[in-house]
Amino acid sequence: MSSRPLRGPAPPRSESRRHGASRPPRYLLASPVRTLARALLRQRYDLRVHHADRVPGDGPVIVAGNHIGILDGPLMAIAGPRAVHALTKVEMFEGRTGAFLRHSGQIPVDRFHPDPAAVRACLAVLDAGHVVGVFPEGTRGPGTLDRFHRGAAYLALVTGAPVVPLTFLGSRLPGGHIDSVPPKGARIDLWYGEPLAFPARPWPRTREQVDTAARLLREHMLVELDRALADTGLSLPGPLPANEFDPDPATGITDPDGPDGPR
Repeated sequence: MSSRPLRGPAPPRSESRRHGASRPPRYLLASPVRTLARALLRQRYDLRVHHADRVPGDGPVIVAGNHIGILDGPLMAIAGPRAVHALTKVEMFEGRTGAFLRHSGQIPVDRFHPDPAAVRACLAVLDAGHVVGVFPEGTRGPGTLDRFHRGAAYLALVTGAPVVPLTFLGSRLPGGHIDSVPPKGARIDLWYGEPLAFPARPWPRTREQVDTAARLLREHMLVELDRALADTGLSLPGPLPANEFDPDPATGITDPDGPDGPR
């Protein structure tokens, strides 16, 4: 009888190759260009960053933000205490904008199909002790976290990296269009919440485990969102104008076919 252990199914490509994945570039994020970009933002807007000390100063971190305006991605990447490699919809990676996003280390993600390359890039960033940014809502909207995808929770379960909630306020004004930006001098607040950590779970992780972690993360982010509103005295911008939306797959935990959706 053979003494070799039985082999189970092979791990998914996103995990089995994580250590061989190339990390997104950091030469713009870790250079004076980021400092200059942050200074330009502060020159144009009344930019206020709250509780930056809640972001661990070193080691892997996942920043999970609500999503109300087109400025949220750049603000997440450069305005906080640490440079962030943010998951960004692949549609943005075209022309000069796409070239800049790639050179600044942002991570393209295909929201409508499984994207193991995006997952591997995130894991490579976290393995190197850097910061990944995720918008669990998937797209711009009222910022109320009514829609919630699993990506941030999945990355937390794989790596054990803490998730720091980030609430954006003022990056889109009430009634503002989907691609609108606030006028010069407008107040924009970035409010960091208390970190939430999940113990790393070795592969294989079950769908139920990821769903449970995602539900817990959403509840935590909703609490921190309420605290941000109370602390700043500001309000969310409300829904986008009628007939304005950015298509996004209905695959979140709160979508009709998700674990918390209607049966």
